[in-house]
Amino acid sequence: MGLLSRAGEIIRAKFNSLLNRAENPNETLDYSYEKQLTSLQNVKRGVADVVTAKKRLELQTQQLEQNVLKLDTQARQAVAAGREDLARQALERKSGIQQQLQDLDTQVKQLADQQQKLVDSQKQLETKVEQFRSQKEVIKAQYSAAEAQVRIGEAATGIGREMDNTGLAIQRAKDKTEQMQARASAIDELVSSGDLQELGSDKTQLDRELTQLASQQQVDKELEQLKAEVGSGGESKELEG
Repeated sequence: MGLLSRAGEIIRAKFNSLLNRAENPNETLDYSYEKQLTSLQNVKRGVADVVTAKKRLELQTQQLEQNVLKLDTQARQAVAAGREDLARQALERKSGIQQQLQDLDTQVKQLADQQQKLVDSQKQLETKVEQFRSQKEVIKAQYSAAEAQVRIGEAATGIGREMDNTGLAIQRAKDKTEQMQARASAIDELVSSGDLQELGSDKTQLDRELTQLASQQQVDKELEQLKAEVGSGGESKELEG
């Protein structure tokens, strides 16, 4: 159960770590900002397309206006030449072109209105995007500062725990040292008193005492012999004198 519980904790920790990375505010804000920039580019392309269409209609209008002038001149020439039929045809074509011009003028005005709306939308969107960019940078800076503060706090907490563990280790070391010193003193006392058999020796305390007694007797015997020898030598010298 202990191994399974530990494995479960490791899996949950890694999963939470993946979620935290996936939900990184900096990345989320940057992604949102990129999407807004894409939308702004689409609006700008829309404005460019409307302007292009309007320019195309304006060119067509200029060509048709030139045709109107040409047909008007041709109608006048036909009337002067007494060709009323040709003048009528020219005027009919002129009337049709003028109708086209009216339609084109309406379309151009509509495109101009649409262009103005898109330009206004572009300006508003640019303002919003810039505001979001500024706010994004502020939030990112605040998040980075908070993240750094958390790391510092966690590091300080870890150092505090390490200091606590170090203090316990030092106390245990002191206790063991005192125990070892007390044990060494006890052993020295036992060895000095003879209550503890010397390491590697099979003699008992009684054997050591008897040996010491025999050694003392031997010393006393030799001392008596020396005294006798010295005393005999002194008496001999007195007789000779």
